[in-house]
Amino acid sequence: MGNIGPGELLIIGLIALLLFGAGRIADIGKGLGQGIANFKKGLRDSDDDDKKPEKSEKSSSDDKDKGEKKEKLKEA
Repeated sequence: MGNIGPGELLIIGLIALLLFGAGRIADIGKGLGQGIANFKKGLRDSDDDDKKPEKSEKSSSDDKDKGEKKEKLKEA
């Protein structure tokens, strides 16, 4: 009890084909493939988000100071 050989897999496949039909099995395979692709894309996107450095508050306040200085120079 334990090992499933090629004969048993063939019987399981034939039973699935009889129960669902060829078109439905193709749809199930397509949906499974799309789900795996979306999962991989989600993992890749989360890795990209982790690698992007975020601006610190200091740099944003420095940018504001530079902007104010430029405005003062334009006024003068």
